[in-house]
Amino acid sequence: MRVVLAGGGTAGHIEPALALADALRHLDRGVGITCMGTERGLETRLVPARGYELELVPAVPLPRAITPSLLTVPGRLAGAINASAAILDRVQADILVGFGGYVATPAYLAAKRRGVPIVVHEANPRPGLANRLGARLTDHVFTGFPDAGLPKGEYIGTPIRRDIVNLDRLSMGDKARSWFGLEGDRPTLLVFGGSQGARSLNQAALAAAPVLRAAGVQVLHVIGPKNTVDHEPPPGDPQYVLLPYVDRMDLAYAAADFALCRSGALTCAELTAVGLPAAYVPLPHGNGEQAINATRIAGGGGGLMVDDADLSPDWIIHNVLPILRDPERVAAMSEAASVLGRKDADIILARKVLEIAR
Repeated sequence: MRVVLAGGGTAGHIEPALALADALRHLDRGVGITCMGTERGLETRLVPARGYELELVPAVPLPRAITPSLLTVPGRLAGAINASAAILDRVQADILVGFGGYVATPAYLAAKRRGVPIVVHEANPRPGLANRLGARLTDHVFTGFPDAGLPKGEYIGTPIRRDIVNLDRLSMGDKARSWFGLEGDRPTLLVFGGSQGARSLNQAALAAAPVLRAAGVQVLHVIGPKNTVDHEPPPGDPQYVLLPYVDRMDLAYAAADFALCRSGALTCAELTAVGLPAAYVPLPHGNGEQAINATRIAGGGGGLMVDDADLSPDWIIHNVLPILRDPERVAAMSEAASVLGRKDADIILARKVLEIAR
């Protein structure tokens, strides 16, 4: 059996696809898996690193305004569809599973042209254009959010990596803190802004650093691979560890008692799966899906939510610091977060994909 996975651009599209790939291999070691992406996304690094074959097609972003470049879209889209169809033919695809992003639109249209069964997974509460199109071409639609607004959508959760699903934060805490050069017995705040980082989170956390450290809180701060900071906290105790990127997010989650982060679908799925409470700062632009994600978790007691415009060093000091200094509250929020998590979406989706293909 040959399965083609189409999803690219950000980790929010790629990681669920790779989690599905791992689950498919777990259920059927003989299954062939090809990932389809574009040269513009993180898939060029993440997919080969996980040991899967990657095929590239031209990216065809849609202009956000009516400009002369809009006239070139039909021709470029036709080229991307032809390239996608050639990949499906070459690998003799039995099924296509799409997760969104630039690559998904031509992949869906190519699969429809070739008569290859289509499966759509939408992680966000407000589907993007590609998955709205894909959902019109198939009866097999699955979602990571209870009310994703796609016709025929079945809620199963978002596939996430097994090393995160199987993480025991309590037993791994000391080892994880040691991995990052942190002490084992101090309250620990994890700050990260998704796969690319977030400037507003970086600035607010760094400005709050002196007060956090004076209160005995150590910080693991992932600023993002392309971001820089004006100044780094001076060496001292408690530690303030500043890193551009972390490949072992399972260890970062195990090291932390609380997180300050964006509220993308993948981040929310992972934090609730491992029971890590957080202060969520939804992305201030886009279609508002990050605010919906955060509202659900905050409403369930598993975190806080603050608008990006309202995030400040003082907000962190007055809202996050008291939680970190109250172990019982941390434990209660952790339990509430874990109730909202789904740990089996990868296996559920893999079984459905194999059933549909057969």
